[in-house]
Parts: sequence; C-alpha cells; structure tokens
Amino acid sequence: MNKLIVFLLISQLCIAQQNKRKLVWEEQFSDNKLNEKNWNFELGDGCPNCGWGNNERELYTKDNHKLIDGTLVITAKKEGEIYTSTRITTKGKKEFQYGRFEARAKLPIGNGIWPAFWMLGGNIDTAKWPLCGEIDILEYVGREPDMVFTSLHTQDSHGNTINTKKTKFENIEEGFHIYAADWDKDKITFYVDDQLVYTFAPEQKTEAIWPFDQPFYIILNMAIGGNFGGPNVDDAILPQTFIIDYIRVYE
Repeated sequence: MNKLIVFLLISQLCIAQQNKRKLVWEEQFSDNKLNEKNWNFELGDGCPNCGWGNNERELYTKDNHKLIDGTLVITAKKEGEIYTSTRITTKGKKEFQYGRFEARAKLPIGNGIWPAFWMLGGNIDTAKWPLCGEIDILEYVGREPDMVFTSLHTQDSHGNTINTKKTKFENIEEGFHIYAADWDKDKITFYVDDQLVYTFAPEQKTEAIWPFDQPFYIILNMAIGGNFGGPNVDDAILPQTFIIDYIRVYE
C-alpha cells in the first residue's frame, strides 16, 4: 500500500479516536491574568539545584508572561546581564493519570532558546527525579531549527535522554502547531499535528522503567541556554516569545 495512503489512514484513525475522548480539563488563557487556582509560578534560578539542574541561565519571574487575546505569551529577555523568563506548573492543583495531553503553541526562534511543554510525576518531592518520571511532550532548541524533541526520563536511564525521538518538521517555527501525548497503562505515544512521531511501550513495567502509573502535573516554560539549550545564547534575537493557545486533557 502507498505510504501516503497508510499515513492518511493512521492520521484519520488518530483523529477519530481523539473525537471519542472526553475533555476533562482545558486551559484557554481567556482571563485577564493567570488562574492561580490551576497554576503555580516557579521562581528564581532553581537554587539549591541552581540552573534548574541543567546549567540554565535564566531567572524565572512572574513578569515575563502576559495573557493576550486568549493566549499565554511567555517572553524570554535579557535585562542587563540577566536573562529572564517564566515557568508555570499545575503541581498539586491539576494532576492526571493517563489520557491525551495536548498544547497548541507557536515556537520562538534563535540560538539559546529552549521552550517546553512537559510533565513530572506528582511524587517528585518524595521519590525525587528521575525516579518520579518525566514526560517531555515538546522540547525545541533554537540551535537545531526544524526539529521537535519528544522524550521520557526514568530511573532506568539514570535520567539521561535515551527514550527519545528527534523529528524534523520543515518550518515548524511558522504558525501554531499541536503537540500531544497519548498515555495509558501500557504505552505513551507522541504526536505533532496528529502525526505519530514516537512510541514508548516497554515490556517490563518496573518502577525504574515505567514510573508512569501515577498522577503527573503539567509544566510550561522557556529556558535559556543550559545543557540542552546550548552554552551559546544569541542576545541579538531577544526578546523571544513562546505562545500557547490552549492546553487540553482528554480521558
């Protein structure tokens, strides 16, 4: 069968499955300010785990975001010698076990930029990272244009990026795109605009391999520099904006 036909059939199946799902939570960023009944601000430089564990260069503040025309706009800036941005989470407020998680977002561009839509296990304070597990639905680094990263971090991989996929999408930086993960008791599958890009379905489900049998919370942020963002930041491209139209969770 023609590969294009197979792709279209799979895409239609994915859309049909999504349409059968029940929407259980949605954030449309339609208010004048962020709803802190749903969202927490994580502030500062991450100390005592400075650089947020990745040698990142930004200082997170409450001032680097705005809600504009039903979108969340996170802005990365350089203010004097300091890089600033915003990082928000639903920890302790909106946590989910299994379902489809999707964001419609527009990426920033430029060397040193590292926006993300991701999740962490709600037991992180007791189990610690990486035993708590991490689901990276979207990561993008400006030093690798046209590439979308989808990854998982577990104790089995010692937190390293082993269970991962880098997928090329020409001009992914242009306009809005939908980044999603379908997560059930057996597997996690990742999509960009309903195109399947990666599946993680290990046969063994030990805590070290599969910490994904517990509630997780959502994180949105734009880091600057760091181990993954890269040591070199092009100050000339700043400020840059990471724009999120909505977050949706289906069961």
